[in-house]
Amino acid sequence: MTVAVEVMGRALDLLRRDPRLADHSVSRPHALFVAVWRTAAAPNGRAPRRLSVVFAPAAVWDAARDLLAPLAAKIAEGAALVVLVGRPTGPLGDAARLGVAAIVPEDASGDELSLAALGAFDRLEANARAEARGRSVRRYRYELGELLHIARAMTTVRNVDKLLGIILEKSRFVTGADAGSIYIVETAGSAPVLRFKLTQNDSVAFDSREFTIPLTDRSIAGSAALSKKTLDIPDVYALPPGSTFAFDPSFDRRTGYATRSMLVAPLVSQRDEVIGVIQLINKKRDPARRLRTAQDVEQNVVPFDRRSVDLVEMLAAQAGASLETAVLYQEIRELFEGFVKASVEAIESRDPTTSGHSRRVAELTVELAKAVDAQTTGPYSALSFTAEDLRELEYASLLHDFGKIGVRERVLVKARKLYDERLELVRARLDYVARSAEADVLARKVRLLETGGTGEALRALDDELARRRAALDAAWSAIVSANEPTVLSGGDFERIAAIASETFVGPGGEARTLLDEEELACLSVPRGSLTPGEFDEIRSHVSHTFRFLSRIPWGKALRRVPAIAGAHHERLNGTGYPGRLRAEEIPVQSKMMSVADVYDALTASDRPYKKAVPTERAIDILESSVREGHLDGELVRVFRDARVWGRVAARPR
Repeated sequence: MTVAVEVMGRALDLLRRDPRLADHSVSRPHALFVAVWRTAAAPNGRAPRRLSVVFAPAAVWDAARDLLAPLAAKIAEGAALVVLVGRPTGPLGDAARLGVAAIVPEDASGDELSLAALGAFDRLEANARAEARGRSVRRYRYELGELLHIARAMTTVRNVDKLLGIILEKSRFVTGADAGSIYIVETAGSAPVLRFKLTQNDSVAFDSREFTIPLTDRSIAGSAALSKKTLDIPDVYALPPGSTFAFDPSFDRRTGYATRSMLVAPLVSQRDEVIGVIQLINKKRDPARRLRTAQDVEQNVVPFDRRSVDLVEMLAAQAGASLETAVLYQEIRELFEGFVKASVEAIESRDPTTSGHSRRVAELTVELAKAVDAQTTGPYSALSFTAEDLRELEYASLLHDFGKIGVRERVLVKARKLYDERLELVRARLDYVARSAEADVLARKVRLLETGGTGEALRALDDELARRRAALDAAWSAIVSANEPTVLSGGDFERIAAIASETFVGPGGEARTLLDEEELACLSVPRGSLTPGEFDEIRSHVSHTFRFLSRIPWGKALRRVPAIAGAHHERLNGTGYPGRLRAEEIPVQSKMMSVADVYDALTASDRPYKKAVPTERAIDILESSVREGHLDGELVRVFRDARVWGRVAARPR
């Protein structure tokens, strides 16, 4: 090996004296090795790479290859190569794979040694560029896949706040930003403002709340919005000369966070209007690294590169369109909900006796649906409701009585079996009969007195009048009592029929009955206050509801609203209306609404024609309706066991 040591000493001298290697470092880390070092720039903000070419005698390859073992890691990562000095005697089949870049003679000239070193460096850098291109292609494919995934996510989200969170999260992800914020453009009075909506930060936790700032070029976000251009700021504490904006360091002072690089992009709508601004902070070399200290920031934060700018601009273009769509969707939804609310108010203004009924039925039905959704056994265990399903059910429940707008108002608000004016007519008729009886008795008294009648005969007439008055008062009491509707079938209908059959002589001498046929029919209604004809008119509101709601373009998500609302009076045994559907033909949502509708009708305290029924009694009546084949027994069970009415009462208002 003595000769090899001398050869390497000569190589060291020649390499150090070669001007082509003047900007390289040449050293002898071992008696048998000469190392030439070069610092190579790395793309995309990566740390510079230190490359080395090591000259080693061929004898090392032949007999002491283990001396090259410390170089293995560097060779594997493409940071080092070996040049053999002298001709090896052993095979060279795997030499290239093991990092041998060239072989030079033992007596190689300085030119040969330098060219071998420079060629090896060129090979290392070419390999690095190829690897970088490969990484770039892989990164491009990955980013393209992410952008497509992000685009799908943004186009399917309709909730504005959720969409803002996705936009910010994905923008930070593709650019490697540690933190970020989103602002929305709003018009406050005559001057537009930027509303701070959301912030995310991987390194520090803090409470944030919405606030507004003027939309001017004095702020970084405002300048990006007004110029409609992306701002790439390497260091917010060293802004470019002539900048109209300044950086507000108050957040850094308050939280201990250190802001350095910043990328700010406007969110532009399809109408070329800026509707928001996304602000990304502190691009990191290592996305998983947390920026806990100033040293972390110095070591890991780099400026945003051109690729980051391109990515965030592509994402911002999609985000602007998606945000515009989401805002428009929200406005349409608010408009539609306003229409629904106005429709409900219109219904209830025609029938104040059921004020609040539609909202209560909607709340009870939705809570019942949630309780059914939670069932793990029973006939409805496989049933589930999405948020859109619940919204559809809520709208159907709110509008289930809309068809009442086509029913006469006097029928809607009929609190008793006889309309007030008809009851007054009956009262006047009984008063007329009483006065007639009194006049008749007085006339008979006069005749008695003229003919010398006895006092006993006069007293008999007084008794007769008293009995007639008592009978009429009793008849009136019976009529008033019969006029009050009952929840369940009942009433002294024989007594009413007897009263109706009594006759008196009218003003023209004709015989008349105390109650006419229409009055008898009304007072003989066994349950409620409506006659069969009036009940048919009330029942027609369901047909009106279906017909009206069917004219509204509900869209795919809410397309079943008319059918659900139009079947809430159907009964399982086929006796319901308007379609006399049987159990299997009735939508389960309508069955749930039927339970809620009956329960609220029983327990409502705002009905003038009846008192509110206690909850326990209402449940008993629901179960009775199950036995009669009207309501679904499983749904009534869930309603009872889940105490749906209590869940509604506990909801925040």
